Amino acid sequence: MKFICNQQDLVKKLNILSKAVSIRTTIPTLKGILMEVSGNNLKMTSSDMDITIETNMDVHVFEEGSVVIPYKLFNDLVRKLPNDDIEINSVDNNVSIKCRNSSASIIGMDGSEFPVITNKEDNKERIVLNKDVLSKMIKNTSFAASLDQTKGVLSGVLIEIENDYIKTVAIDGYRMAINTEKAENTKNESFIISSRLINEINKIFSEVEAEEIEFLYDDKGILIIIEDVLISLRLIAGEFIKYRDIIPKSSSIKITVNKAELIDAIERASIMTEGKNNLIKISVKDSVLTVTSNSEEGGSVEDVLIQKEGENIEIGFNARYMIDVLKVLSDENIVLNMNTPITPCIITPVQGDNYLYLVLPVRI
Repeated sequence: MKFICNQQDLVKKLNILSKAVSIRTTIPTLKGILMEVSGNNLKMTSSDMDITIETNMDVHVFEEGSVVIPYKLFNDLVRKLPNDDIEINSVDNNVSIKCRNSSASIIGMDGSEFPVITNKEDNKERIVLNKDVLSKMIKNTSFAASLDQTKGVLSGVLIEIENDYIKTVAIDGYRMAINTEKAENTKNESFIISSRLINEINKIFSEVEAEEIEFLYDDKGILIIIEDVLISLRLIAGEFIKYRDIIPKSSSIKITVNKAELIDAIERASIMTEGKNNLIKISVKDSVLTVTSNSEEGGSVEDVLIQKEGENIEIGFNARYMIDVLKVLSDENIVLNMNTPITPCIITPVQGDNYLYLVLPVRI
């Protein structure tokens, strides 16, 4: 195998491939990437068995072939090379890399057993989504999924397409995030993707210029195509929680508040919290919302002006859960919907229904 390519173009592809390189594995080839050269194309593949990424780029080919090369060593070397043409040559899995006055060699591996993407379009349903819209939806919901991968569907993000709308939903048992956008698809479908994987995919979205993302899926997995990048994913098996049943049907207390003022107040109050609950108390009386916190070392009191419908209330929250929600919102004002100190708080926009966040209270 022998070819020439541009250093900067190769760096961009290696950065995308990094999202699927195995860090902790007993299989040596999975710590590397598979490089396959044919025609005038370099196809590179990385995989940790849950996610497989394939990239393609135009190169000047002298000899076709393939090899698995250790990712970290190869990536570190290529990044340090000047922005010029690189000559890569592999003979009996020994890879030489030359660029200007620099030359290096890396011992590669046989790639015959490396996992690759197969049956790319066989018997798969197809959906096309806007990249920026989906990227924002993932960012605004994935934080609410459980970090514990043993929790099954709770560690994933539900992507639900129904009645020409797309929803992303995540729940970890203490909070829930739902985002909704219009999507021109006639077929209703849903699937659950690991939050770890979907966040890695979202990083790839920011590195490509294409405006649309193509999803091909069946009951075995999902294939995402964006520009010349293919991403194959294992789905999380199981039925997602009936999230609609968790949302209160009505709220007797509605509080309209400036988002920036509220997050600033909660962040300052959270400095004085202690313990894993990060307990803050929110007291609502007439047109003032007061955030208080206490610890052995001191306390904090923060007042925020609001507009209120309904009775006064005192309710406790984990400050971190509230901050996580408020950080992803871009609206100037938001609405806190409550009923009692022991029922969930629902955060919604002043107008519309493109997002809904649920945060469980903490007893005070």
